[in-house]
Amino acid sequence: MPEARAQERAAERRRTLGQLIRYTLIGGSGVTLDLVAFLLLHNWAGMHEQFANAISTTLGITNNFILNALFTFERRDRIVVRFLRFYAVGLTGIVLTYLLFLVFTDALGLDANIVKVGSLPLVLALQFVLNRKWSFA
Repeated sequence: MPEARAQERAAERRRTLGQLIRYTLIGGSGVTLDLVAFLLLHNWAGMHEQFANAISTTLGITNNFILNALFTFERRDRIVVRFLRFYAVGLTGIVLTYLLFLVFTDALGLDANIVKVGSLPLVLALQFVLNRKWSFA
């Protein structure tokens, strides 16, 4: 029996690692969409960084939800509830990035583009854990 349990734990670790890899790859497409939209809205259209961030992040969240529902967590049930949860988790990224803008851009004068790029790995890690445990549980 202990060997069977060890095999189950190993299989779960492999499954989690596979999900993390797919989540990261899909996240890359969402990050790219988010960043391109942010740069266009903020630098080209002249939109304030907070508004540009809210719009660009929403685009990335929607992209990532669709792809993660299909390929990472393979869950297609309760789609509206799952999207609302996924979006709520996505809002944590907006809030975290907002706070980073306040500290690093507004208070310390760093370029908003650098702060946006620097926030992405932290936001990705936080959201994977929350989405795996809540949105797609």
